[in-house]
Amino acid sequence: MLSKKIINHKSIRNKFILQLVIASAVLIVIFSTILFNYIKMSIYEDISKGLKRDAKLFTQNIIFETNQLEIYNPEQRFSNDKIEVVIRADLPPKATYVQFTKNKKHYLRLFYPLNIKNATFVSITKNVSNTDKLLNKILKNIFTINLITMVFIIFYALFLSQILLNPIRSLSARLSKINENFLTHINIDDLPSEFMPLGISINKLIDRIKIFVKYQKELFIGIAHELKTPLAVMKTKNEVTLIKQREPEKYIEALKIDNKTIDQMNKMISNILEIGRQEGAQFERPISLDLIAFIKEHANNFKLLARHEKKDIIIELSPQKYVIKTQSTLLLHILQNFVQNAIKFTPENKTIKIKTYNNDKGFYIEIIDEGPGIDESKDLFAPFKRFGNKSGSGLGLFLAKNAADAIGATISIKNRTNKMGSIATIFLPFSNFSKNS
Repeated sequence: MLSKKIINHKSIRNKFILQLVIASAVLIVIFSTILFNYIKMSIYEDISKGLKRDAKLFTQNIIFETNQLEIYNPEQRFSNDKIEVVIRADLPPKATYVQFTKNKKHYLRLFYPLNIKNATFVSITKNVSNTDKLLNKILKNIFTINLITMVFIIFYALFLSQILLNPIRSLSARLSKINENFLTHINIDDLPSEFMPLGISINKLIDRIKIFVKYQKELFIGIAHELKTPLAVMKTKNEVTLIKQREPEKYIEALKIDNKTIDQMNKMISNILEIGRQEGAQFERPISLDLIAFIKEHANNFKLLARHEKKDIIIELSPQKYVIKTQSTLLLHILQNFVQNAIKFTPENKTIKIKTYNNDKGFYIEIIDEGPGIDESKDLFAPFKRFGNKSGSGLGLFLAKNAADAIGATISIKNRTNKMGSIATIFLPFSNFSKNS
């Protein structure tokens, strides 16, 4: 079980430890390689300088003793076969170093130019076997030190990962205590600054969950009430009708009333099913959408609907183009709901205006009607709340609010200040939408 836990690739801690160890190992290998090569070059550079110094002294002694270099046999040997004069036409006219191995011993040989015309060189050969042994010992020591260092790095990575994960564990512990009956904000005051945006986002999500739970509870209570009341009325009317024998017209009238009630209930059920479809639309992939072209396209359909009701729609769209990434189905649902309500409450031969504009905060869509206005003291977006003398299920604005919350928009309805009617506003803030305009 422990080995499985250690190699768990989904663990942030294990990934951090692995990456830190690998990075440290690479740095140590690079540093050790540079260090060893520097030591090796320094040692061989000192040896090379010593050979060149000996070659210069030897050359000066020959010149000092005689100017007739020909008296020396090129194969003549000096100083225990370590120094000799050779003729090498294949060598360049400068000091040349050659390494070779003989009888399992390593040598460094210098060819120092003595007479360039005669291709004569002073050759000094030095046994560097002990130097190579010293370098091998240094290499082994560096390798041992690296292994010990890697052990310390592993322990340090374990310790450091424990410290870095403490804020995440603390945040997870706080989140694990949150449930439907205990939806409170987490305390972000003691969180590290790097986790502050995450804490703020979580608290915003908790607020949205609170609203969702609240509306869901109201919705289920409203559904039970809205369906139970007409069923009770139907049952009572039917029982009264069946108490005594009546004319056929009375039974037909009762059935017609029942059918009308059933139609209203079906309409309500359709709106309830729309809630399920809207929740599915929340998983729709956001797409790049030109809001101006989008509104123009659907405004033509809205105009047909308005003219059928003997009303008119005018549009004032600005700027000429405004592209964002959003879920078009949910945005259309909000727009349709506001326009349909405007058409419903606007008297005949009156006008509805669809207006758009933008500023440094975001993009605004306004639907302005000439109806009776609204009661601003009431929660217009609560489920099954009906206003005015128009029929409806009372779920339209509730669904529009849910859709707006899902895409990160803000919606509101206010009365016009100078005329009869109301203004329904859809606000798309910069902070929630990626924009290209």
